[in-house]
Amino acid sequence: MSLFRGTPPADWLVVGLGNPGERYARTPHNVGFLVAEALAERWDLGKARKTFRGLLHEGRTMPGGPRVAVLRPQTYMNESGKSAGPARGALKVELDHVVVVHDELDLGFGDLRVRLGGGLAGHNGLKSLKAEFGSPDFGRVRIGIGRPDTTDPEIVSAHVLGRWKQSDDEVRELVARAADTVERIVEGREVLAPSR
Repeated sequence: MSLFRGTPPADWLVVGLGNPGERYARTPHNVGFLVAEALAERWDLGKARKTFRGLLHEGRTMPGGPRVAVLRPQTYMNESGKSAGPARGALKVELDHVVVVHDELDLGFGDLRVRLGGGLAGHNGLKSLKAEFGSPDFGRVRIGIGRPDTTDPEIVSAHVLGRWKQSDDEVRELVARAADTVERIVEGREVLAPSR
């Protein structure tokens, strides 16, 4: 029995990273939220409930399919673990069945990479998750947002937290491809391989 009433165990926990609030809604840093929302709609998981300092959708990917929980932490990116850690514990999800969906500066726009574990590439959301999970050995779907041609932190920050440079259609297509990738992992059609 879960410690949190009304939270049955899940086979998979999908954590979409982003920042709460309208200011960040349409920024590359929030692409994890966009994918989480797309999956909740695709799997017809219904309205999210506020729990674990986040917005949580629960259900099955299809009748008889895996039990999934889709979480959007509302703690701000840098403290995502404070939401995802307790959620993972209550849902009784093994670490290799946690899939974190996040933006990746070091990949060109539209590039998608999947891996289990590995480095954190300076990503504060991933650092918080590692701290709360006690290990970096969780799955990641890394979504390339591209990097500006400078290391100036103010320009990089403006790129990550500013509006998309790409068209709405390009962003929608990227989100759909990332959602397809997560779905393949959850349904066992794509393997989360350890990072080399």
